[in-house]
Amino acid sequence: MRSSLLHLHLTLAIAAGLTFAHQGLGDAPADDLIRKGDVFYAKLQPAEALKFYLPAEKLDPNNADLLTRIARQYRHLMSEATRKEEKLRLGNLAVAYSRRAVALAPNDPEAQLSVAISYGKVLPFQSSGEQFENSRLIRNAAEKVVKLDPRNDLGWHVLGRWSLNMAEVSPVKRAMARLVYGELPPAKYEDAERCFEKAIALNPNRLMHYIELGRTFAGMDRDEEARKYINKGLAMAETEKDDPETKNLGRTILKKLH
Repeated sequence: MRSSLLHLHLTLAIAAGLTFAHQGLGDAPADDLIRKGDVFYAKLQPAEALKFYLPAEKLDPNNADLLTRIARQYRHLMSEATRKEEKLRLGNLAVAYSRRAVALAPNDPEAQLSVAISYGKVLPFQSSGEQFENSRLIRNAAEKVVKLDPRNDLGWHVLGRWSLNMAEVSPVKRAMARLVYGELPPAKYEDAERCFEKAIALNPNRLMHYIELGRTFAGMDRDEEARKYINKGLAMAETEKDDPETKNLGRTILKKLH
């Protein structure tokens, strides 16, 4: 009997030792949850992805890469929301997670990119003062992205969007903004054109690059080139969460061209 008990204790001890050894050599507790969340992220199912990412965050709250993943899901949910209040709530969550990520990893281009995109998403829902301040944050973050990773096409895209938005501000609005908020940063359509062309060269498979370049040409009254690039983007397959919204923008611009 004692021999049997001794054998049982020894077996349990070995099993426990193997378990601890496996945990020590294997993944961190959050890794499996992150992998499961990634499956739904790849399927563009943000709500399902968050069911795994958020528990993983509780286990590994200082994982900057995970925080950028979570911010991305909130941005995706924002595109699905229909009410302004809900869009803003989700956008603010994306901003908060992005800021946490960049605080942990300031030299990570993906964290900086997350900040730039998240602030850009909430910009239309903010007051003029908030837009003025946050546009500076967007530009600074985007510039850091392309400095840290010059081949990051999304960094160039965001920088192009910023330049285009600034170029579209009328002289009257610039004068009014100067009185209240100070001088707006200078930007030209040519700056946006250069950034979007760079983004296309780095990644020709994102339809957003073409449609935004077309929008830039429309602002420059280069209608033929605008049609060419917008139609190119409209003909491409939708692979990203914002692609339907981007195509709608492209169709709207085409209708306004002469």
